[in-house]
Amino acid sequence: MTEAGGNGWWPSAGDGARLGFKSHLRATMVPGEAAYLVSQRGVTALYGDHSEVLVPLLDGSRSPDEVLRDAAPALTAEEAAASLRALDAAGLLRLRPATAEGAAAVPDPAAAHGSAVARDSAAVRDRAAPENPTAPPRTDPAAEAYWDLAGLDGARTLDTLARTSVRPVALTDIDLRQVGAACRASGLTLAPPDTDADLSLVLCDDYLSPRLREVDAGHRAAGTPWLLVGVGSAAPWIGPVFRPGQGPCWHCLATRLRGHRSSERPLQRALGLEGPPQRPHATLAAGRAIAVQLAVLEAAKWLAGVRTASHGSVNTLDTLGLHTTAHPVVRLPQCAACGDPELVARRVTAPFTPVSRPKAVQDLNGHRALTPGQMMKRYGSLVDPVTGIIKEIRRAPGSPEFVNAFLSGQNLAMRSGTLAGLRAGLRSLSGGKGLTDAEARTSALGEAVERYSGTRQGDEPVVHDSLRALGEAAIHPNSCQLFDERQFRDRERWNAGGNRLYHVPPRFDVRRPTDWTPVWSLTGRTQRLLPTSMLYFGEEESPDGLSADSNGNAAGSSPEDALIQGFLELVERDAVALWWYNRTRQPGVDLDAFGEPYIERLREGYRTVRREVWALDVTSDLGIPVIAALSRRTDKPAEDIVFGFGAHFDPRLALRRALTEMGQLLPLVSEVTAEGDGYRITDPEPQDWWRHSTAANRPYLRADRGVPARGPRDWAYVPTDDLREDVTAITELTRSHGMELLVLDQSRPDLELPVVKVIVPGLRHFWPRYAPGRLFNTPVELGRCAEPTPYGRLNPIPLFV
Repeated sequence: MTEAGGNGWWPSAGDGARLGFKSHLRATMVPGEAAYLVSQRGVTALYGDHSEVLVPLLDGSRSPDEVLRDAAPALTAEEAAASLRALDAAGLLRLRPATAEGAAAVPDPAAAHGSAVARDSAAVRDRAAPENPTAPPRTDPAAEAYWDLAGLDGARTLDTLARTSVRPVALTDIDLRQVGAACRASGLTLAPPDTDADLSLVLCDDYLSPRLREVDAGHRAAGTPWLLVGVGSAAPWIGPVFRPGQGPCWHCLATRLRGHRSSERPLQRALGLEGPPQRPHATLAAGRAIAVQLAVLEAAKWLAGVRTASHGSVNTLDTLGLHTTAHPVVRLPQCAACGDPELVARRVTAPFTPVSRPKAVQDLNGHRALTPGQMMKRYGSLVDPVTGIIKEIRRAPGSPEFVNAFLSGQNLAMRSGTLAGLRAGLRSLSGGKGLTDAEARTSALGEAVERYSGTRQGDEPVVHDSLRALGEAAIHPNSCQLFDERQFRDRERWNAGGNRLYHVPPRFDVRRPTDWTPVWSLTGRTQRLLPTSMLYFGEEESPDGLSADSNGNAAGSSPEDALIQGFLELVERDAVALWWYNRTRQPGVDLDAFGEPYIERLREGYRTVRREVWALDVTSDLGIPVIAALSRRTDKPAEDIVFGFGAHFDPRLALRRALTEMGQLLPLVSEVTAEGDGYRITDPEPQDWWRHSTAANRPYLRADRGVPARGPRDWAYVPTDDLREDVTAITELTRSHGMELLVLDQSRPDLELPVVKVIVPGLRHFWPRYAPGRLFNTPVELGRCAEPTPYGRLNPIPLFV
């Protein structure tokens, strides 16, 4: 342990030592928002006034005492020292010893990375290696044996390599003479200047470099294949080989890569960058040499005629753990550069015509055309941290053993335009639930695909006009969103807290042109129009002030399956809203009457963590069973009440869905102490609910004991064998209640997993939207209320899930 320095808190590294961020970090300030630390592992954001003061001082030019001195008077020495200790504990700081001249040995990142760091995005300039490109490769018995081992004729392969050529191209500061030497050492011939090569070897720092657009366009125009290599990180990337006219292009790969780097986009926009913020190099000379040699090996195999899966993959080499991983690259059929950019538009504008889909599964968590195992086998390749749309599917932290809850990455439905908006919150991650691990994983996969498919990507069909000009085909957005006029008048108060679940948009201007997208009416058998910004998720606010939510979005084993799941979600949330905001007492659900062994296992699991479980019947006038499951702590004053909701034609499945959904909230409160510490999220609304709401002070959470508890036979349920029968039934149900059933096909051609958004104007979201209609009238029609609940007496606690 080194002894404390003169400041009393920082270990001494000798006189003249300087304090700064570690060299793998690059600090950038965005005034008024945050300080961003960019590294090869992503972006770390530092918030608060202390960061604004200290980050500029941690440039490696000051001693710890000088940092404390220069932080004054904005920060006291104690405040600055406490913040520095926190940064040090997070592993972000480093004390650099002085040089012999007395100045700190502070490497200049820009100088260390060479002129490429300061290079602008001008046209790509090929830098040909100076070796004689026509000199024949020397005889190499080992190489001949290698090709023999590969199943080729070694001598002929060496001759083939001598007659074909490769051209190294550098988009990074790398010595092409060394690259050329590596090529020649492996028997490759370098293309002479001003001649066509058989393969280009393109070396870069970042696969999302804007300069690669020009590289890709040039090679597609010339019909020349090219091998992409990333050499700037501790995990070099090699591949794929892009073949113009065959397989994926660079744009296909870039689309997938951007999805995993959303945390960089706020900084990119704030700085006005054409591409992602530049990451500092983090590699040794040996690591760069390995990357070059592996790239040359891939190029040699390609030119020799060897075709392996590695040529169609991004192959990452972890130089710390010395293991490689192949990440297959797929072609996007709808790619604007190499595919048919009209594919999505044609699918969206086509009528939605249900077809016969026999049910393969009528248990677990629904009636499906495929089992969870079949779904994962067919679509599991979408889970990949580099080339998939889902980085990973992992068990939710804090999940008790008896709960199957999994997470599957960022919830794109709640995507934010700032990194601050990406911080952990209740709805910041996509997830899945189920009675088994396999079922929950498949559920998490489906939700992530649903969110991805529902994100606007630019190829969706739109009509740009005003509501007034479009006439009856266009639907006013508030007939779906259902905000009350008083909410519009009071929108500043609603929006002051920044909670997107409670956000009230401005009144929609019927005279202002905006983008509209077609949806198909199953009840009217015609095409209707809704604002595009209501239908697809986006990072930035739309000019019309509208935004999409995930209500009615669903993925399924077939389009019919997805449609049914989306409709059931609408039914569930409508029924929950009628109960929650009117605070009506509902019949209980007799859990024992269902005779399901899993229910007792769950109840026993909840008992082990000192919790009570119960359920309510909140079924609406639509008649489809909707159940709310609830659980509270029994060992402390704060009951940490969690809940889940489920809807299905079969009441047994409605109950299962409610119980498993409740399990998704449980990890967030599973480690809360008697003192109120340990919540896994920072959202103030759920924390306030967990700390202050109890079954006693929220009596609508308890069953109405004046009516018998419901069992599975108290609902009328007739099983069907085909999903199309269910689609027909819900279409007629919607029509009989004077409403319209709308569907938007959001399936993406590259994913092949059916995804739809279902809309029924008039059905309520369970977020706080208080327009006149079902929210007030239906409870009276059902006999739950003697008269409509006045606006001012609706539940003051909006739902926060």
